[in-house]
Amino acid sequence: ADGQKLPPVNTEYDGLLLCGGNDIDPAFYGEPMNGAVEIHRERDDFELLLFRAFLDAGKPIFGICRGCQLINVALGGTLYQDLVEQKGLVHFDPELRHEVYTEDASLLRRLFGERFLTNSTYHQAVKTVAEGLRITARSAEGIVEALEHESRPIFATQFHPERLIGILWDDRTPDFLPLMEHFIKLCE
Repeated sequence: ADGQKLPPVNTEYDGLLLCGGNDIDPAFYGEPMNGAVEIHRERDDFELLLFRAFLDAGKPIFGICRGCQLINVALGGTLYQDLVEQKGLVHFDPELRHEVYTEDASLLRRLFGERFLTNSTYHQAVKTVAEGLRITARSAEGIVEALEHESRPIFATQFHPERLIGILWDDRTPDFLPLMEHFIKLCE
């Protein structure tokens, strides 16, 4: 990537968790950079390499926020670079909770029901969904909140379930421990 030698990827691990963080370079989905985007290209390059290696190895992959976006981009999808500018939506407030509606036969529906509240700490989201992924939850405004791969052990949430577990949980949302336990079981 850009002439750099990237380290080899060890896929001996049982699964890959792609966590939140800075924005993904829009060059990966063929768009010029919006002024609200803050990238870290080295991280993008390395995480895309990790994703590809774990995908090829058939290992479980769980993406959270940026991780959800990265999975979508890695498989050919695009993103809204700034929900405020492009959709007029504010989803970047750690105190905000918004409703999520799950799809039939989805992991989130099985674990948490048809709808629930979750946190909102992002300014980007999936725009066009990559081939092989299916939308499994949306916000009331239609923003993609979760994805699952059609045939591989890959799933992702736009929201942050790890911030709503145990002592971090608040009584406005489900305790998302079962989602984390699901990923652990996939990795066993």
